[in-house]
Formats: sequence, structure tokens, C-alpha cells
Amino acid sequence: MALLELDQVTKRYGGIIAVNEATFSVEKGSITSLIGPNGAGKTTAFDTISGVIEVDGGKIRYAGKDITNLRPWAVTKLGIGRTFQVTRELGDMTVLENLAVAGVPNSFSSLLGGRIQKDEYDKAMEVLTFLGIEKLANELSKRLSYGQRKLLELAAVLMIEPDMILLDEPAGGVNPALLDRILDRIQAINDTGITFLIVEHNMDVVMRLSHSIVVMAHGQVLIQNTPEVVRNDERVLDAYLGEA
Repeated sequence: MALLELDQVTKRYGGIIAVNEATFSVEKGSITSLIGPNGAGKTTAFDTISGVIEVDGGKIRYAGKDITNLRPWAVTKLGIGRTFQVTRELGDMTVLENLAVAGVPNSFSSLLGGRIQKDEYDKAMEVLTFLGIEKLANELSKRLSYGQRKLLELAAVLMIEPDMILLDEPAGGVNPALLDRILDRIQAINDTGITFLIVEHNMDVVMRLSHSIVVMAHGQVLIQNTPEVVRNDERVLDAYLGEA
């Protein structure tokens, strides 16, 4: 059963069509990867789903509900979490404070009073322990490595208890040792039933994680199929090698 569906979604910037009648779906409980060469429209498609930008045509449905052009807070409320290619943590706050802000709407007032509520603390520590970074709880987030900041951003998404997570380049800039931990945790999260849509350039990561792959080029969807089929499709090879 499809949890997320894009139907003929189009986004224009003046005379440039960033996403051109894109149609694909994400099955509930799956890990689906969205790939393609630079400028293919992948991040723009992400932005339309999460409500960061409005579409110019087409429909986006989530759990059977039309979410086209909903504001980001409304999309999040429905159960869709999102990370970004460039991490967006609050650098002068600790890891624990970042998670408190992410998980509880009233947490800013708690932080301004110099305290984190017990339920916020317990939930944050549970998430950090699951991701293996509980020892960083009191570290300022600006002092973390890039890979650790990726884990922090994933932790912040988990604080909202999403049904679906949009991950933007989880492998980008991460050292191999930490990448293995990130991929292991993504798989563990997926095993609990949470659905993933991932934008990623690292094809080893894509082939390792994905149940389904959507390939975009020039704003259009070329194919959606299993990793085995996609890796041998001539249209995909042409898109990446520039032979089309």
C-alpha cells in the first residue's frame, strides 16, 4: 500500500521546470531512494513534499490525504519528518537541548527557564541511546563532527515520532566508520515500521538500503523499480553517463 504518492507534480522557477510532471509512490514500511544526477529535481521534489515550496501543478497524497501545498508544520503534524543536506542544529545549545526543542512544542519556554522537563529528558536520552550518541548529550552541538551532527538531526526527527522520514543525503560528508552506524540505525528504524524516502548520491548506500529506487533526470521520473532492475536500465545509465 502506498503511503506517499506524487501525481504529475510540477514545479517551475520562471522558465525553468525543476520538477516536470513527476509521478512516483513510496510503499508503507519501505525504504525508497530518490536518485539522479545533479540538477535532476530530487531536492525540489523533497521540498514539495515537506511543504517548503509550493507546487505549480499535480497532487501529493499522504496516507490517502491530499497534502498538496500544506505548510511545513502541518506536514510534520501528519507524521512526516525531514532532515536536510546541510544540518540545521542550534549550535550554541547542547545536544539534549536541541532534542528538547525538536520534540515538544512548549520546550523553548522550559529552556528559557533553565530547565528541561523530565519527560523531555527521558525521551531525548532514549533516542540518543538508540543512536549510540548518549555520551554527547551535554556537548554543544557546534562541537560535534559532521557525522555526529547527521545523527543529531536524525535524533531530532525521531523526537516527533514520525511515520515517515525524508532523509536528504545521509551519507554526504560522513566518514566510513560513522556511516556504517548511520546506515545500521536507519535499517533498525525501518524495522520498526517507519517508512523512509532518501535522496542519496552514494550508490553503494542506495543499493544497500533500498527496497525501491526512483530515478529522476531533468525534473522527470525515468523509472521506479527494484535496485536490481534499476542498476541495469539503459535510461539510468544514459542519465548518469550523459549518453542520452
